[in-house]
Amino acid sequence: MIREGRLTVNGETVSHPGTVVDVEADHVRLDGNKLPERPHLVYYLLYKPRGYITTRNDPQGRKSVMELLANIPTRVEPVGRLDLDTEGVLLFTNDGDLANKLTHPSNQIPKRYIAKVWKSPSERTLARIQSGVFLDDGKTAPCKARIIDKTDGGNARVEITVTEGKNRLIRRLLDAVGHPVSKLRRESFATLTVRDMERGQVRKLNTEEVRRLHDIAAGRNPKRAGKIKSRKGFAKAKPKNQRRTGKPLARKTKRR
Repeated sequence: MIREGRLTVNGETVSHPGTVVDVEADHVRLDGNKLPERPHLVYYLLYKPRGYITTRNDPQGRKSVMELLANIPTRVEPVGRLDLDTEGVLLFTNDGDLANKLTHPSNQIPKRYIAKVWKSPSERTLARIQSGVFLDDGKTAPCKARIIDKTDGGNARVEITVTEGKNRLIRRLLDAVGHPVSKLRRESFATLTVRDMERGQVRKLNTEEVRRLHDIAAGRNPKRAGKIKSRKGFAKAKPKNQRRTGKPLARKTKRR
């Protein structure tokens, strides 16, 4: 559209896509019309149920997660994906910059899963998962893995926390070590959880959660993300009855 001469900046036609504009001061028009204002940024969390795909349209006619967000007035997109048979945390937003940071491999965003697997992995197998397993698209990155509990039939529930986003990673990883997955749920994404939520439920993120996402996307430790940093340059006032050493002063008593 720019090369076709349809865009003007302050009344002048521009022809180079790399033209820099000041979004606060410059008047940008397309085909003579003002560009729509940037929509208010929104952030939603969905407890995705099994049986839903993470796309808008499906040639096979399967149910889409977008059906569960039909009542949201703003157009939002999922941050990453969960496959058809996986349930759990799925973030939606219209904040493209944040979404790109949260899905970029270099940022190593933590994602925690609980998988019900066939038979219980040994300590040696867990160590192998943690150090990395070779799959058809390369070796997996180091991760955390532990057994939560075991069933009477000898199967187990395994918790795995990864920082990469390969397609169907958890299922392929566990299948490669001889423990195929029968059920899989993403418990948390960038520390956001579906705790106290029902399957199919959607809720808006609060201010602290949004701040936490931005902190993690910027590389801050997830354990400290979302917490307001203390202001520097302000010292706490010391009690009047203390010296600089911090020791209390002895009280003077009158002699009788």
